[in-house]
Amino acid sequence: MATTQKDTVKVDLGGRSVAVPKGGLYDRYRMATDLDEVARDPRVSSVDFFRKLPKTKVDSPIGPTLTPNFYYRISTARLTTLAPSRAIRSRLPRELAPLEVAPGLGLISAMFFRYDVCDIDFYTEAAIGIAVKPARHGKLGFFDLVAALKNDHLDTYVLSLPVSTEIAQVRGHDGYGFPKWVTELDVDIDAHRTSARVANATGGTDLALSVATPAQTVYPSGERVSALTSYTTVDGAWHSTLNQTNVLSAGTALLPRDVRLQVGEGRMADDLRSLKPIRQIQLDVMTEGQAALHMPVPTSVQSRK
Repeated sequence: MATTQKDTVKVDLGGRSVAVPKGGLYDRYRMATDLDEVARDPRVSSVDFFRKLPKTKVDSPIGPTLTPNFYYRISTARLTTLAPSRAIRSRLPRELAPLEVAPGLGLISAMFFRYDVCDIDFYTEAAIGIAVKPARHGKLGFFDLVAALKNDHLDTYVLSLPVSTEIAQVRGHDGYGFPKWVTELDVDIDAHRTSARVANATGGTDLALSVATPAQTVYPSGERVSALTSYTTVDGAWHSTLNQTNVLSAGTALLPRDVRLQVGEGRMADDLRSLKPIRQIQLDVMTEGQAALHMPVPTSVQSRK
């Protein structure tokens, strides 16, 4: 059912007027969400992960806000592909370098996200990302690479990050420095099938994915917490953004088969083609998880030759 203007209210984000769902979590709580209220939502398994993560008030380009942004029920898919380091470097800022699995070969990903319950209400998201060496890091050791591939702590640079709602776009672009825009974006992930479609500016397909969901393993809350650090520039200065994910049910397929990835016409498709993908090597699907997205903090990035 389409959302009508009567179903929304206007809120101010750093001087920008943004429509959000009337009576939704953001409308009622402005990021200071009542965890007991969320715990009563049948879609949310538990809020224990968040009780140990206190929020703090910070100033930001979108005005004073609380951080981290809590995501109480999410599902995600990531298709990781080999790509030539030369093509990857052509799309990276000079300060960053690709994470290589072998000389001349780096890792890129197409990612899709569904946020069913979160502080800024339901939305979907997709991304084209590049695995990079950690900033301020010298020669990368073998164990750094192993940790990255296991997704225990991955560092990334995002080329495109479309979203389905206005508040997600304004917060992500103005507050975090991510290349976000609003578009029609469908993501459906369950234990059997993973599918997603990102629309382009004319309503056609930019990028779409359809694949069988890998067999899922269930984890107790807090047992498997992964981290993703993303690098962006805000007002010309480098920042890093930490995203902590509490994995509750997830599975992986190595050298996945029968992956239907439609690369159409649009910003995501152009970004993916520019990286000259070679071979899909891993599919990670999380049918249930939670996340805490921290506001970006200034970071020093080592100059690279």
